[in-house]
Amino acid sequence: MQKLSGREKAYTYVRDQILTSPTSEGTFLNEQDLATQIGVSRTPVREALLMLEAEGLIELVPKRGALVPAMSGRQLTELMDLRGALERHAASRVLATGTAPVAEMREAAKAQDALAGSDSRDDAKAFIDLDRLFHQSLIDAARNDLLSRTYAGLRVRQMRAGLAALFASPNRQRRVCVEHEAIVAALESGDEARTHEAIDDHLEVTLQVLLRT
Repeated sequence: MQKLSGREKAYTYVRDQILTSPTSEGTFLNEQDLATQIGVSRTPVREALLMLEAEGLIELVPKRGALVPAMSGRQLTELMDLRGALERHAASRVLATGTAPVAEMREAAKAQDALAGSDSRDDAKAFIDLDRLFHQSLIDAARNDLLSRTYAGLRVRQMRAGLAALFASPNRQRRVCVEHEAIVAALESGDEARTHEAIDDHLEVTLQVLLRT
C-alpha cells in the first residue's frame, strides 16, 4: 500500500474526522493543533486546508484560521436537489438495464435498522456511513464513473447534513429506515415513477428536518 504524504494525511484527517461532524460548524481550526493531532508539521496542514478551501468546505480567515462554515438553507436545498437528480438518473439506468442493487441496498438498510434508536454519537456516525453506502450503491450500479465520483464528492456535506438531521428530529433513524425500504421496494418492483417518488420523498423529508433546525 502506498504511504500517504503529510498533506494527504492532513487532508484526509480534517475531511473525514472533523468536517463530517455538525459540531464543527462555526468553529475555527488551528493549524498547530491539527499538526499535533495528525503527527505532521504545519506546512502539510496548511496545504491541506488550502485544498479544502478550494472545495468550498472551509473558509480561511486572515489572523483567525480556518473557519468551518455552517451550511445555509440554500446550500442544503441545492445539496438535496443535486442528490435527487443524480439518484433519479441512476435509478432509471439500473431499472433499464436490470442491474438494480437491491440486495446490497437492503443489506445496508438492515444494518442501519440494527443501529436505529441508539443515542450514541459513534452509532449515529456509523448509521450515516451506512446511509452513504445505501445511496452510493445505487449510484455505482449505474456504471458511470463520472457519476460515481461526483456523488462521492458530496460525502462531507452529506455526513454533516445527515448527522444534523438525526439529532434534530426524534426517531429520525427509524423513519430513514422506513424511507429506505420504500426505495428498495420500488426498485424491486421495477416501477420507475414509483422509485423516483420514493427517492424524492426521502430527500424532501430530510431537507425539511434540516431547514427547521
